[in-house]
Amino acid sequence: MKKLRWLTGTLSALMITAAAFLFFPPDSFATDVSNAKSTVSPPSTEPLPVIGTEEKLRQLLKKASEQQQAFGRGVMVFEQATAAPAAKAEAPAMAEQRDYSATNVQVQGVDEGDVIKTDGTYLYQASGENVVITRAYPATDMKIVKTLRFDGGTFMPSELYVDDSHLVVIGTSSTRTIPSKKASAAEIAQPTYSPTVHAYVYDIRDKAHIAKVRELELDGSYVSSRKIGSSLYLVSSKYLDYYPFVERKEPMEMPVFRDSKQSEEYQSISLKDTRYFPDRVEPNYLLIGAVNLDANKEMKVSSYLGSGENVYASTDHLYVTLTQWEQAPVQPMAKMAGDSFFRVMPPSNQTSSIYKFALKADAVSYEGKGEVPGTILNQFSLDEHNGYLRIATTNGDLFRTDEHTSKNNIYVLDEKLTIAGKLEGIAPGEKIYSARFMGDRAYMVTFKKVDPLFVIDLKQPRAPKILGALKIPGYSDYLHPYDENHVIGFGKDTIEAMDSKRNFAWYQGMKIALFDVTDVTHPVEQFKEIIGDRGTDSELLRDHRALLFSREKNLLAFPVTVMTLKPEDKEKNTASTDFPAYGEFSFQGAYVYSLDLKNGFQLRKKITHLAPDAAQKAGANWYDSNDNIQRILYIDDALYTVSPTKIKAFSMTTLAQQGELDLAK
Repeated sequence: MKKLRWLTGTLSALMITAAAFLFFPPDSFATDVSNAKSTVSPPSTEPLPVIGTEEKLRQLLKKASEQQQAFGRGVMVFEQATAAPAAKAEAPAMAEQRDYSATNVQVQGVDEGDVIKTDGTYLYQASGENVVITRAYPATDMKIVKTLRFDGGTFMPSELYVDDSHLVVIGTSSTRTIPSKKASAAEIAQPTYSPTVHAYVYDIRDKAHIAKVRELELDGSYVSSRKIGSSLYLVSSKYLDYYPFVERKEPMEMPVFRDSKQSEEYQSISLKDTRYFPDRVEPNYLLIGAVNLDANKEMKVSSYLGSGENVYASTDHLYVTLTQWEQAPVQPMAKMAGDSFFRVMPPSNQTSSIYKFALKADAVSYEGKGEVPGTILNQFSLDEHNGYLRIATTNGDLFRTDEHTSKNNIYVLDEKLTIAGKLEGIAPGEKIYSARFMGDRAYMVTFKKVDPLFVIDLKQPRAPKILGALKIPGYSDYLHPYDENHVIGFGKDTIEAMDSKRNFAWYQGMKIALFDVTDVTHPVEQFKEIIGDRGTDSELLRDHRALLFSREKNLLAFPVTVMTLKPEDKEKNTASTDFPAYGEFSFQGAYVYSLDLKNGFQLRKKITHLAPDAAQKAGANWYDSNDNIQRILYIDDALYTVSPTKIKAFSMTTLAQQGELDLAK
């Protein structure tokens, strides 16, 4: 889902901006600043309480409903960022001497599911309702060896894991919801279906006889998953339809799970085995399933009253963060100059609770809770290092221009999740667009009109400090380490709106940059590359797994959709343009670069799977075609581009095409 940006060039963004000035006139802020200061609760290592009974659950849900009527809240689970590039997967015995790329993960030793995986000989690809297994090496003799078909429309594979022995296929299934005893005849005649997270486990040691050995299911919608060695962790969130339960006193349908290793039947989770977060009650069940794929033990499921969006895991811990927004009531209408009226919006408080769980081979266990002011952007905003948890947050309101405007912060929490150090009030009036923790440093990009890159020293956890900052046009959505003194940024170029009433910038083409932070007090944009014009986009800006990077091989590649302006429009797209023009579609595929500290970004090749006349047929726009390249990877001396319909292989040294396999036949 694309992020709503401060600098968006759409008419709706201007309407929002205009509304902001209508609702938040600068002269009015001083009259309404009550309850603006964020407060945090003390950390706790007390065990989470058990729900136990239906009556207790009703009380909790009724309280949650009353609180949500005041203001919304959300729950997020985040994954750890790391200082090093993605770890290389260990190749199976049959490919011990072969080098190959792994998924671009954030924590070495913690694998993430992806649509495409390789073991150094075979490619495993989730495509529609199928999983296609291709012998990809040697590149000159590629062939499909097996297609796992999930027909019937009840299961859609979305992510895969591969190791020496197992292929894990994760997706969503639809299961029939059994009507309650009090259900009407119409409800029974028209049954509803609810989603479950479904994982199929295959034994792939013998490629000629790939066999399904296990099925795992968790009630609810898929949040995410992680795999550490042979241990698989699945996270789901099940919405709780609490109105019939709370208001009509109907029995509550409890979440279920299934592990075919033990039984084909669904097992219900009791309220006696379900815990809740006392200060953050959500009308959802957060389910965490843990299983050791090499052991003959049933999947263990932990159940909590809560919900989830993302997963953050180190090799030892899982952190769940729940974000709460609180706001005082809107003030009565006030008269502006002339005949206009407005409402003065009070400042909002944002806090994030952090719940810590220990990861075991086949289970998770709760270890404690902490809290910090502000909201967290994404998984890269958290990092565990040397026993401390570092967190980057934004709090305050972007549209305000008084003391309650948005500010950005770094918090350092100790093992008990007590705030040990903090650095607050960074870049007032802006918000975090990307963050990356690398050892004793943090890199933070905030944005409103220009892109400040902050270098933050975390060597003394109790006294974090800013070492230096660089302000340049554009912003970075994703930061990736090149080495200990260089960082690669992926985002968009921008031009500043010259109209003094418009305090923002217009985004342009995709921008990649290499930042030199050798002199931490004066970071430098050493190299940059602008791709396309306004409208150019890449999956990498939303999903770090789309990046292929190897410093050792001097290789950088990612998928991109390029939009190009007509010459007459390019001349018009200046800083003073009211509505900069969007480019028209010109390319979709992989951009392959070499990148080193001497020559910077050198574009080696553009690779596409589209037909030669695709650009002519496309008109101004393009769409999510099955011919779009999704991932780029390498095996030994061959570079592969993969789309749902095709695999192409190229020489790593010359980039001359070596092979092509049609997957659509």
